[in-house]
This record gives sequence, C-alpha cells and structure tokens, in this order.
Amino acid sequence: MTTPAITGLIPSAEGATPAMAQWFALKAQEPDALLFFRMGDFYELFFADAETASMALDISLTTRGKHNDLPIPMCGVPVAAAPAYLARLIRRGFRVAVAEQTELPRKPGEPPQKGPLARAIVRLVTPGTLTEDELLEAGRQNLLLALSSPKKPGKGEACIGVAWIDISTGSFETACVGPDHVEEILAQLDPSEILASPAIVPGPFAARVAPNVAVPRQDVAKQRMAQAFEVAQVSVLGDFDDEEIRAGAMVLDYVRRSQAGAMPRIARPLRRGEAGTLGLDPATRASLDLVLARDGTTTHTLLASVDRTSSAAGQRLLSQWIAAPSTDVALIRDRQDGWRWIGSQPGLIDRLVPLLKHCPDLARALGRLSAGRGLPRDLAAIRDGLQNADLLVEILEPLCSAETPALIRTLFSGLYGRADTLLGTLEKALADSLPARIEDGGAIATGYDPDLDHCRSLRDDSKRTLAALQQRYADHYNIATLKIRHHAQLGYIIETSALHGAKLRERPELTFRQGTASLVRFTTDELLGLDRAIAEAAERAALLERRLFAALVAECVAHPALPELAALFAMTDVLTSAARLARDGSWCSPEMTGEQDFVLEACRHPVVEAALGKSARFIPNDCALQPESRVMLLTGPNMAGKSTFLRQTALAVILAQAGLPVPAARARIGIVDRLFSRVGAADDLARGRSTFMVEMTETAAILRQAGPRSLVVVDEIGRGTSTLDGLAIAWATLEALHSQLGSRTIFATHFHELCSLSDSMPRLTPYTMAVREWQGQVVFQHEVRKGSARRSWGVHVAQLAGVPLPVVRRATRLLAALERDQSHAIPALPLFETADAAAGAPQEMCRDALREALEALDPDTLSPKAALETLYALRKLALETKNDLT
Repeated sequence: MTTPAITGLIPSAEGATPAMAQWFALKAQEPDALLFFRMGDFYELFFADAETASMALDISLTTRGKHNDLPIPMCGVPVAAAPAYLARLIRRGFRVAVAEQTELPRKPGEPPQKGPLARAIVRLVTPGTLTEDELLEAGRQNLLLALSSPKKPGKGEACIGVAWIDISTGSFETACVGPDHVEEILAQLDPSEILASPAIVPGPFAARVAPNVAVPRQDVAKQRMAQAFEVAQVSVLGDFDDEEIRAGAMVLDYVRRSQAGAMPRIARPLRRGEAGTLGLDPATRASLDLVLARDGTTTHTLLASVDRTSSAAGQRLLSQWIAAPSTDVALIRDRQDGWRWIGSQPGLIDRLVPLLKHCPDLARALGRLSAGRGLPRDLAAIRDGLQNADLLVEILEPLCSAETPALIRTLFSGLYGRADTLLGTLEKALADSLPARIEDGGAIATGYDPDLDHCRSLRDDSKRTLAALQQRYADHYNIATLKIRHHAQLGYIIETSALHGAKLRERPELTFRQGTASLVRFTTDELLGLDRAIAEAAERAALLERRLFAALVAECVAHPALPELAALFAMTDVLTSAARLARDGSWCSPEMTGEQDFVLEACRHPVVEAALGKSARFIPNDCALQPESRVMLLTGPNMAGKSTFLRQTALAVILAQAGLPVPAARARIGIVDRLFSRVGAADDLARGRSTFMVEMTETAAILRQAGPRSLVVVDEIGRGTSTLDGLAIAWATLEALHSQLGSRTIFATHFHELCSLSDSMPRLTPYTMAVREWQGQVVFQHEVRKGSARRSWGVHVAQLAGVPLPVVRRATRLLAALERDQSHAIPALPLFETADAAAGAPQEMCRDALREALEALDPDTLSPKAALETLYALRKLALETKNDLT
C-alpha cells in the first residue's frame, strides 16, 4: 500500500471569511491529513482536500462560497455515515483530522451568536490509531510501530529500538534488534503504520511510514515514558535500552497527538527478547503464507487452515502464536498440556465453544472506552464478559485438581471472582435495551439513580400534561382541531387554522407568535412555563445520564483485572481451538526436546489438505533429519510434490513451536532457533533484482545466519543461471550446510549429479519423489523414498501443462540427443576445504583442480561437440589457475 498524496494546492488564508479562516488555521495543524470540518450534520472538505476525497470516495465535488474571488471546491459526508467513509479513506492509506464544534449553538431567547462556532481538531485518524469496529479487522492486531536508531552508531551500538502499540486493545511491547533484523521484525508484526526516519525502514515497508514524525531527545523520552505510566523513573517499568525508550516515547507521543492530547489506557510496556522467538526472515514468511498469503488474502494460509477459534480475540492471539513461534520448551509444553487437557475432558469442548462464541471482545471494548469513544454497547460488552467469566469458572471448577495442567489452573484462578463488584454495578446500572449512543438517552436503567428517575419522570409526564392541556384548550376555545406542538425556535405553541386564528387574536391571555396564510401560532404564560420545565427536566436528565455513564466508564477503565480477563478469554479460546483441531486423532502433540532431534511420521501439509477437503486424499510422508543424517538431498520431477514436502516440514515446525497440534501421526522435534524456507522463484523488479538475484540474496542470508540448531528447506538453488554455474553454486551451498553450518537441511534439486556426494558427505542421504511409468504414462505418487531420481520428467510436465504436441515431440528428440552428447562425467572437484587449508596451500589447490579435471577425462567416450566444450572448460580452468598463482 502506497500512502497517497493530497493532490492540488491549498491557497493562502489571506482574505478568508471568519469560517474559512478557522478552516485554514486547523488545516495548518495537520497539513498532511484530510480535514473533516464539522458544519452542522456534515463533515465538509475544502480545496485540495475536497478534490482528493471526491476522487477517493467517488462522491460529488461541488463548491461553497468564494475565496479570493474563486469558487471554493467542496465535498461532504454526513456525520452519521462518517465511519464508512473513514474506513474507505484509511484503507487507501489516507490520514484524516476530524474537527468538531466545541461550542454549542445559542438557545432560543439567548443573545445571537457572533462569528462561527468554535472548532478544534479532536482526533487524528490514521491507520495505526484506530479503535472503532467499523475501521478494524476483528481477528487481526492493528499495530502502530516506531523505530529509533542512534545517530552515530559505533561498535557495540548496533541496537535499533522498536516499540509497538495496539491502541484498540492497549497492548504495548518493545524490542531491541540489530540493523539486519529490522525487516524481519516488521514482517513478523506487520504494523499498519510506522514512525521512523525513512532511511532505516526497509523498502517493502516504506509506504507505511507516517510523515513528519520527530524523534525525542533521550532525556525527554525518559521523562515522557515515566509520566505516561506515573512512575518516578523509567527504570521502574523495566530494563529497556535507550533506543527502546526513544521508540516507546515516539509511539506514546503519536497516540496522544492522535487523540487531541488525551491518552487512552495503555498497558505497561513489556520487553520482548529475541532469544525466545523462532527466527523467521521475511523471505521465509512470504514462502510459507503463515498469516497472510502472498496475494494479500487470508484464505489459503496456515492460520486459516488451523483456526478453530470462536472469537475475534482468540483469532488475534492464535495469529500472534503462529507469527512468532516460541523457542522456550517449557512454554510450548505448557500450551500443549493445556489443550490436551481440554480435549481429554468428556464434553468440555462442546460446553466451551458456545460460551466463547457469545463472549464479547473485552479488549477492544475497553480500548474504545479508554479512548473516550465508548458506546453503551461497550459497557454492555464488559458486563457480558464478566458474566461469561463466572460461567467459565462454573464449568472449570469441578474439573480442576492438583493434577490439572498449570496453564488451566492459571486460567481458573485468573477468572475467579476478579471483578464481581464491577459486575454487580453494571448489572444494576445498564438498561435492558440500550441505545446506539449515550446522547439518545435510555442507557441507564430505571432505579439506579433517584435523581435521574425524578428528572425522567418530569420529562415523560409532560407528554400526558401536554395532552391534557391540549384537550382543555380545545374545549375552552371550542376548536376541535387545535393542537399543541413544539417548534424549534418558539418552543411549545398553540397551533390552529388561520380561520380560527382571527377569533383567537382577540383573547388577551393569548400571545400571537407567528402567522402564515393557513396557520396561526399563539403561546400562553402557562405554555411558556411548561416549556421551560420540560426543557430543564430533559436537559438535566441527559446531563445526569452522561455523568453516570462517564463514571461507569472510568470505573471500567481503572479496573486492573479487565485486561487480564480479556487475555485469559483469548487464551481459553486458542487452547479450545487446538483441542478441536486434534479431536479427530489425525493431529498429534509433538514431543519437544532441547536436542537436535527431528522426526515426523506421516506428516501432511495443512493448507493443501484443507484446500483438498474431502475430494482427494493427501499422501502423507515421513521426514527424519536426525544428527547422523541431518541433510536430505531430495530429487525428483516437478509436479511430484517436492515443494509441498518442503513447506509441510517447515509448517510442522511453526505449529510445533507455537504449541499447537501438528498434522502428523507422530513428531519429535528438537527446538529450532531459526527457520529458513526458500521454495519457489520470485523476482523483485521494483528494487532492480532479478529472480536469480533474489535467489542468491536469500541463499546468502541462509549461509550467513544458519547454525546447528537451524532448519533449512531450500528448492532449486542455482537454477536461475547456466547449468555449470548453477551446479557449482548448488554444490558449494550444500557443502557449507553439511560440513560448515551443520544445519538440519532438506535440499531439493534437479542437479542429480549431487547425489554422488553422499559418499563424501556422511550425514547426507539422497531421497527422491516416487514416480511410476505405466503404459507410456508417468504417474506421480507424491511419496518421498530413499534413493535418487533417474530423470526430471520435465518434458512430460510440459505436456501436462498443455504445450502443443509437436513441440513436446521435438523436445523429446532433442533431449535424447543431448543426453547422448553429455554422456561423459562431470569432472570431480575437491568437495570442501577449510579456510585454513585453502589459505595455506593456494598453489597446490589450483594445480590439483586442473590435474584432477584432466585425469577424470575419457577421450574415447567424448563426442566431437563434448570434446570441444571440454577443451574450452580446461582452458578456462588453466587461465584461472594462472591468475590465482600470480
């Protein structure tokens, strides 16, 4: 998403009318945002804002008045429909400043208003500061993230501070990462808006950077962080790096600015350590489609295939577990114990699911209340959530014992009686049927506050009083059609026809107020007194109700247990989801260890299996990468299932270390510290990188970062260049993974020549995708077996893809000829030298390479074409040897 610009020019404010002068002043406060300028029942936009918004929203562009003798472009949206329009603008990447009237219009009888009503920007709506349900995705976090980097980093000062807030739920976290890991954490968190210098934001995220964000000085940042959480020193909050504090102050300042100076409830910051999270670089995330697919949808993702949650909060938490799997064995086992226990209790899942489905989103309701945008339904959500907490306690209490898993006991104790007093207050205070807005009245129940009941009685009894008075006036003046009506300017008046009005004008007790050709309006002292009494009662009732509502909101926002209760409900939902997933027995709870074990039995690809449904059976496969055979060299044709096998192995690790069930019969996995998945070709032409360049960049990242506890699954290394170049790169990469890095590896390739390396690489085992020839046809069996492929079957795949038959036949003949010409062996080269050996004997190494290449030749088996090619290759090697020696 690219942040769009506001097209057009904003003219000078000189010569503006009072109302437009007000607009210019407010626009200057937020020049990069569209200004929603409240005028009555509409938000109006002017000048360039109007031109931009009319195109973005597909609404009519018109004019309103003139400025410097030119018509002022204008468009507007109704206040009541504003959330829908805001949602469209925010999705397009715009920022919107909302200017409201901060002064009430004068009432009838008061001195007339001089000049326009006072207005002020009450909110800055940006992608990272949303709270309304209409603007948010229910099952996804909405993060505002800041990056802070030292101006002059030196040795040991490579930390870039990261801080992120979800204002809709109040969560606040920080981290300290190296410059090379900025893109990785951004890919993990996927923030909606970024506060940072554009220079430190990686290209894929550059469009999310907010404009004109200042980075505070260190002393100012510490002061603001301490003030925000009402502590004397920021050290009270935890052990944070200086750049983390600056990033934290940046997000807090931006939130305060977006809320016109107010600060919603934000949880104390938690520091996330890198050591506890599985390392996943952006290329790996893109390859595996964890939470979002590469096309931006969520349908065919790992999250969608395993999600059995019943609530939006549960879905958000499940998404976080999958996006950031743990490396903490104890935490993973606690999660496993929790969902296994839920699944083992007869009938428990069926009791929990309906309860969780009806549990409101406590975290986001609390977020709106704390931001001052709470509605009566948000208080009702708190009430209903607390009632559901009591129901959940009733379900769990008979089942809990000393043998109950620790996580379940934590859930139970955290839910038990934490907010009973608040629940009692809300049950008494809230009406059974709630209005959409507090301004509509009727949110507070009758009987909760005697003063409110009294005012309401005066207000509501006036209707009966007015009806009786109308009947008395009609009888007294003998006019059956006489009515008492309420007029916005005149208040309550007697209204009758012009014919009867002529007779009433002579009555001294009636005061003539207004007349038309058909109607005449009068008032009396009695009506004037009643009008004042009714208005005062209604105003006082509305005022009291707003005060009572505000008091309830303040009590909810200040209650310490509510954020924890929201988190516990989400946790319960995720554990129940996992238990539902494993209920049919085809998903296992993997055994997690601190060693380098890696065994998957009958493992399946969860996304592919979900897409197949019941229309086809997924063929499961085993995968063993134990220390003694930690490198799997996988050959086989395209379309046979190599990519599926690679990805399902990586996804099994993601699920296992998230603490979730794995689609396998059995699994034993030693904790993986970093996972690398390079499957499938892709280019990055926007940044000038070809497919092969992207492949090499990702390969370089693997070779620089992988280690003995890592898992590497790669496909077709070296296929983007010439055959010999590609073979050499694949060969060298495989050597490094096997002998230098020691990573658990699945190396899929079409270079069948690499299979011979198993003799010199003791921990490498060749595997292949099973293929069967039957009556001239090739059948892909989608099974992984020991051994190596005899051929690639590429021509057959081309035929399956619909390549015209004459082309397929010609390709078959050419392939046979090329295979005859290439019958000689590729020269054997030294497999792997250590850096010390290479540095100590460069001349011997170069001479050995040339000598071994010559010794490997068999001139009697070479065709003329192969002989010529070999001669060129030897000459090239001789020249390279000469250069190296000199």
